[in-house]
Amino acid sequence: MDADICCAPGQSTGLSSEAAIDLAGVLKALADPVRLRLLSLVADAAETGLCACDLTDPLERSQATVSHHTSVLVAAGFIEREQRGKWAWFRLAPWRRGFVRAVLEDTALRTATEVDHPAPTDERGRWPAPQSV
Repeated sequence: MDADICCAPGQSTGLSSEAAIDLAGVLKALADPVRLRLLSLVADAAETGLCACDLTDPLERSQATVSHHTSVLVAAGFIEREQRGKWAWFRLAPWRRGFVRAVLEDTALRTATEVDHPAPTDERGRWPAPQSV
């Protein structure tokens, strides 16, 4: 083995550039606490959906702010919007149910676990540097 090479080259190519851009856009839509809460409320409403008028109080946000966040989630394909008279109703997009439930359940499980077993950090609250072998 060449002394300049630290290890044998791997076979994996990882994500393609296009796939990474697409995934970053999807994750960006979820990278907001209000949108995550909104998504969890809509997920809890199951098939019946949830009226936009029922989102402002639990989120403690104005109708305009809720509308902005629902638009982001609709554009990312996480929720579907249906107009019923004056109000918009939202439900989980069927093709995203498994992903959304996995994210929300993992987050809830991790949060509950970290109360008893916090993530390792140094004295400044940062993740410790990897140990060399």
